[in-house]
Amino acid sequence: MKISKFNIVLLGLALVAPFVFYPVLLMKVLCFALFACAFNLLLGFVGLLSFGHAVFLGTGGYVTGYLMMNTGLTPELGILAGTVASGLLGAIYGKLSVKREGIYFAMVTLALAQLMFFVFLQAPFTGGEDGLQGIPRGYLLGLIDLSDNLNMYYFVLAIFLFGFWLINRTVHSPFGQILKAIRDNEPRATSLGYNVNDYKWAAFVISAALAGLAGSTKTLVFQLASLTDVHWHMSGEVVLMTLLGGMGTIFGPVVGAAVVVGIQNFLSGGELGNYVHIIMGLIFIVCVLAFRSGIVGEIQKVVKRNFS
Repeated sequence: MKISKFNIVLLGLALVAPFVFYPVLLMKVLCFALFACAFNLLLGFVGLLSFGHAVFLGTGGYVTGYLMMNTGLTPELGILAGTVASGLLGAIYGKLSVKREGIYFAMVTLALAQLMFFVFLQAPFTGGEDGLQGIPRGYLLGLIDLSDNLNMYYFVLAIFLFGFWLINRTVHSPFGQILKAIRDNEPRATSLGYNVNDYKWAAFVISAALAGLAGSTKTLVFQLASLTDVHWHMSGEVVLMTLLGGMGTIFGPVVGAAVVVGIQNFLSGGELGNYVHIIMGLIFIVCVLAFRSGIVGEIQKVVKRNFS
């Protein structure tokens, strides 16, 4: 990944941000930004629309939460376990769904996600409707106390940067170029000898694992794993974040997640708190009708039109 002055400035802002803004809000933005980036890898660069991606976010959260509460694992091992669990679930779900196309793929992912939703609702180790509460953050590497919000923020930032780097590296690798070829013209990619289903499956697994990484991290931040994270509403929110920021762009999902979380946080404390979902729906409609390329996509168009 080529480091530019712009990237250095962004990193500098991220390092000083917790001294200006509430660290827990920033950590929430980073967790959802990673989730949206993982989803964008599948939608923006492979062309697969999943309506059940929240299942991987929630699976990572539940596995990490349960292990942290009952086995005394350190945070890094708990997060690794949640990420692996989501990746394995993604491998199974990917095999069942990638042979489908279009709306059929979306419906299969939604159905499989709803299946797991009811598993988490009924399973004895998930806490049912109450979820897992009071999950300890623990000590990173057995040394750093993550109950301190500042320590936790920099840990979350490091996880986000790793996930973001991995996605960026994947997209710009030969593997990523094949994914984009499949997105743009799948029959031609097939005619060139590529097994498109295998490539789509691999992208699905990577996306699921990174979504699980986001969910595991979010569980430690809020010390909570709940059904909200596996509900289809969450799958809808990540679609909104990706489209609002800019599908198929690197920074778009990050911007979209920041905007959505910021709006939700701003509205939740006021009189419009009960109408958050209506307002988000209106924003989605405006996004689809007015700027289909998303915020980052439209900015790129303006820069290309006027400065290149």
